[in-house]
Amino acid sequence: MLKELLPPILVKYLSSFFYGWSGNYNLWDDAKKKCSGYDSEIIFNKVKNALLKVKNGEAIFERDSVIFDKIHYSFPLLSALSQTALNSSQKLHVLDFGGSMGSSYYQNRKLFNNLTSFSWNIIEQEHFVKEGKLTFADEHLQFYYTIDDCLKEQHINLFLLGSVLQYIEKPYELLDIILSKKIAFIHLDRTPIFKHNKDRITVQKVHKSIYNAQYPCWIFNETKLINYICNAGYELVFDAEPIERINVTDAYLKGYYFKLK
Repeated sequence: MLKELLPPILVKYLSSFFYGWSGNYNLWDDAKKKCSGYDSEIIFNKVKNALLKVKNGEAIFERDSVIFDKIHYSFPLLSALSQTALNSSQKLHVLDFGGSMGSSYYQNRKLFNNLTSFSWNIIEQEHFVKEGKLTFADEHLQFYYTIDDCLKEQHINLFLLGSVLQYIEKPYELLDIILSKKIAFIHLDRTPIFKHNKDRITVQKVHKSIYNAQYPCWIFNETKLINYICNAGYELVFDAEPIERINVTDAYLKGYYFKLK
């Protein structure tokens, strides 16, 4: 009732205290100590059950375990997928690092499964991979425990970091591994960045309507992130317009598409 009586801008302001990004921590472990109150098994089962509905045609689209009645495309990602296929003789082989049990695959598969060659390959936590292999793998969708395991079997031409790099404790070390593989294209989707501030470790609290969870989360300095990848032999093909502002001053979610020189 109180919410209905407040101006919308005040509701948004007050809501930021209950979910979103907060804090400025020197160490990842300091932020991690602030993160509690969620059961990963509950989250795992929510994601699994939602994606099963999508796979079985009972729902249209899932993101973060939430069911939607229509697909909400990420147009930066869609552009990256299309550009990769166009520049690779109608072949698209995605390595989706941290790709759950196929959220982005189910989001985009109908647009690309008629290509000359198409595969979507997910690297995830062990229990996600086991369930993925058992329940979700199909002629286009495969699951692997490590990057090297995937590269032994698949000729990957797009490495996708879809809203995942920010949740890695040492993101630049992960980037070093990825960049060393010299994959033709790299896309970072829905990545939190600052235009001017330096890298920051925060705590992200998920809205309770999704599930109860708090995660340590990086917000990256945009120039530093772009230069880090370009200095390893890539060029920035496009950076998308910010798709949404987050509740930290000067911070946005953006997408970046790189090509190996």
